[in-house]
Amino acid sequence: LCTSLLSFHGALLSSAVRRDAPSLPEIVWTCSPPLQNLSYGLWINPVGPTEVSERERRLECKPRRVPPKGGNKLHNKCADGIKFNAYRGANALVNGKAFDALQVVAGVLWEVKTDNYDSYPLELQDIVARKHVRDFPIERELARACGFDFRVGVRSASHKKALEYTEPALENLIVVMDWC
Repeated sequence: LCTSLLSFHGALLSSAVRRDAPSLPEIVWTCSPPLQNLSYGLWINPVGPTEVSERERRLECKPRRVPPKGGNKLHNKCADGIKFNAYRGANALVNGKAFDALQVVAGVLWEVKTDNYDSYPLELQDIVARKHVRDFPIERELARACGFDFRVGVRSASHKKALEYTEPALENLIVVMDWC
């Protein structure tokens, strides 16, 4: 079907360009990946919602239940303790990343960090905070690309504060897991 659309819409675009039309027709693509550079250097991207219906259409955005990695009992307990976690005892694979929890109704993917942050020497605290700050924006964008929000759970207020101090853009994403 995408090939037919490509041929049909490619011909439309070519004729519109030859006639020096003031504007090109709006084209809605339903195939994936985005169709680009169809004719005369035009770049056409799919138009459409990025809401739940889009997540359902894109296979990589449909959450899949996968076993948790590592077998860390504390980490699993903390992830399972997130309210309304639909994937208790498992991870949610979305967009190539295994997230620790998924709140389906709220549309939130979670990453859980169970570092014993307060007991670390200052140098190690700095290393851990910088690593997390480097990873979280990537994970947030993976979630957002599929229409999900993103949250991070940490075990202590000092860990939360250090992360927010290191990267202020994370301020509303980090939650102290008082159940953990």
